[in-house]
Amino acid sequence: MKCKPNNVKQKDWDAVESPPLSDDLLKKMRPVRELHPDRPYRVRGHQELSAKTPISIRLSEDVIDYFQSEGRDWQTKINDILREYVKTHNVV
Repeated sequence: MKCKPNNVKQKDWDAVESPPLSDDLLKKMRPVRELHPDRPYRVRGHQELSAKTPISIRLSEDVIDYFQSEGRDWQTKINDILREYVKTHNVV
């Protein structure tokens, strides 16, 4: 059984009715690579230039623990707080 992706609501995941595959159908199945050998393994769309610059910063363990406990996108939250600080202190 596949795991539910994070971006799919449980209600939507549960609503999908997938009938079981018959033995005959399973025997006929072949890997996509076998049926379409010219298909690239992965295709990525156009990548925008990043508006952020990766850096290394040392933070106190309690600060990291706090933001990580807030859940996903904890680094974005730190960025938002620093951006607000810059705005209120007229640094930029």
